[in-house]
Amino acid sequence: METPHDLPYDLAVIGGGVNGAAIARDGTGRGLSVLLLERGDLAQGTSSASTKLIHGGLRYLEHREFALVAEALHEREILWKQAPHIIWPMRFVLPVVPEGRPWWMLRTGLWFYDRMGGRKALPPTRHVKLDGRMGLQPEVRRGYEYSDCWVDDARLVVLLARDAADRGAEVRTRCAVTRLAREGHLWRIEAGGETFRAAMVVNAAGPQVGQVMDDAHSPRPGLLRRVRGSHIVVPRLHDDPRALFLQLPDGRICFAIPWQYAFTLIGTTDSEDGADADPPQASEAEIVYLLGAANHYFRRSLKREDVVWTYAGVRLLADDGSGKPEAATRGYRFEMDRGSDRHSAPLLSVLGGKITTHRTLAEAALERLGVMDNAGWTATAPLPGGDFTPDGLDEADNLAPVEQDIMAQAQHLSRATVHRLARAYGTDALGFVRGDMGRHFGQGFTEAELDHLTTREWAVTAQDVLWRRSKLGLWFSDDEVAALKVALGEDGP
Repeated sequence: METPHDLPYDLAVIGGGVNGAAIARDGTGRGLSVLLLERGDLAQGTSSASTKLIHGGLRYLEHREFALVAEALHEREILWKQAPHIIWPMRFVLPVVPEGRPWWMLRTGLWFYDRMGGRKALPPTRHVKLDGRMGLQPEVRRGYEYSDCWVDDARLVVLLARDAADRGAEVRTRCAVTRLAREGHLWRIEAGGETFRAAMVVNAAGPQVGQVMDDAHSPRPGLLRRVRGSHIVVPRLHDDPRALFLQLPDGRICFAIPWQYAFTLIGTTDSEDGADADPPQASEAEIVYLLGAANHYFRRSLKREDVVWTYAGVRLLADDGSGKPEAATRGYRFEMDRGSDRHSAPLLSVLGGKITTHRTLAEAALERLGVMDNAGWTATAPLPGGDFTPDGLDEADNLAPVEQDIMAQAQHLSRATVHRLARAYGTDALGFVRGDMGRHFGQGFTEAELDHLTTREWAVTAQDVLWRRSKLGLWFSDDEVAALKVALGEDGP
């Protein structure tokens, strides 16, 4: 049954990935009434399938993307201060190898990388001797160490949406748009069996942005490229906290990142083959490629059975004429459709973008829509749970202040669980940790945490809980997953 809302929204955002959630948050903070519509779960698509880095993109210097790199580098420390529970510094080691770029080219690129983006707190580049350390082959003898940041990508999206909702936005998940049409000076949006109206619409649907443009009878901007990036997860390859930036014999690069305490994350690929699969999946060829990349550098020889998990995501990029998928720009651009006259309701479609530049993309999108009030407020506002100093959490033996507060409220929790809760929720964990946290589902996950995820973070299914709100799916047994599904009232296997 159609249930039209009485008052139109100032802004409707279609797509609950990082760009859509960031635009909804920024718009709400500027005083707009905002509706965020997502057809599935928040961060269900590309935004939970990244390499999980807040970085300038060292490799983009090679493609002369200087403005993009500078913008992203400038954002690193801003985002770290806003969400120090889910974003933190990581040092990266770039080995110098005969088949890679010459040392002077690497050093020159890193010199610019250190100076382009207003680095203040992050340590600078330095030369390092490797000599087979970090589990590497003994012939890998030297390299450079530089700074970037790590991010829990899916939790970032959830926190952006949570902040938008706390400021007044309406967030609807599992609410697919089925019709989008102009009626007078407003957009009529049919989604989830309801009808909404909005003065402006932002199409931030990621890989489905072209489909939304078609539904709205908005002209497409020429060719759009669907580029898939795939990753594999294997048992941890070394005990060093640093990540590796690996140059491969074919001229491409990939990362090997210590991840989730017991694993190494390896990726990404760039492929246009089979990019229409939904949901995207890493192909066997990509898995073999990433295993070969790791085996080229590490002493431990990985086999197919060592892969404990794979994931893939698709970026929709405007065709910039570059030949190879890895060379296509990761910068963002907008397509504005103002309809038949200047009074028509605008549709702004978002193409491309990186997790690192989500905040500046949101600012630029609202500027294109003519929303200038309170511009720049997101540069200093912490995300939910991030209201503590950036040095408040690390891997040291001593409990950080946030962890001490959690432990004081729930002394029965293990140190590992306390650290996980602090990393996931920051100070927001203090809203649900207590002496009796209800049923234990396993791996330190309790009924109290589940209630928080379902009432505050839009989690509905075990997939939402185990693979986006957390990565507990790496550890949960089949029986534990089944029990969680029952608790959620989820049907099916």
